[in-house]
Amino acid sequence: MKSEIVKYLSVAFASALKFFGGPITGVVLELNWIETALASATGMMAMVFLLTYVGKWIQQFIERYRKAPNKRFTKSNRMAVRIWKKFGIIGIAFLTPPLFTPIFGPLLAVGFKVPKNAIFLWMTISAILWGFGISFIAHKMTYFQNWIR
Repeated sequence: MKSEIVKYLSVAFASALKFFGGPITGVVLELNWIETALASATGMMAMVFLLTYVGKWIQQFIERYRKAPNKRFTKSNRMAVRIWKKFGIIGIAFLTPPLFTPIFGPLLAVGFKVPKNAIFLWMTISAILWGFGISFIAHKMTYFQNWIR
């Protein structure tokens, strides 16, 4: 029983840091694809929950100790603003797993002053869709499984 919980926590932790790490970890630990998908979505949402409530504090902390002024027009800033202007929180949430990672997606949403309930709603939908999609692909492609093992 403890080993199963450790497996789920490993998938959730990997997914909290880099979303695609969760499904890969689930394949390596031989969980089925539904368990992997749920653990991956849970890991991402744990990070979203943490950073949504602590994100403003983190931004203030970084600003306080930053030596050089913040660059306003970087390539990634422009991309994030472009996505925000076109698609809003839905675009940020949908692109968080593959592009922004579960760490920077919520911080972007907090930076754009999105209400917390909208962040949780759209990030949850995104985490579930990406979790099930990527977990299914990772578990069903025999080439991918053989390459990992």
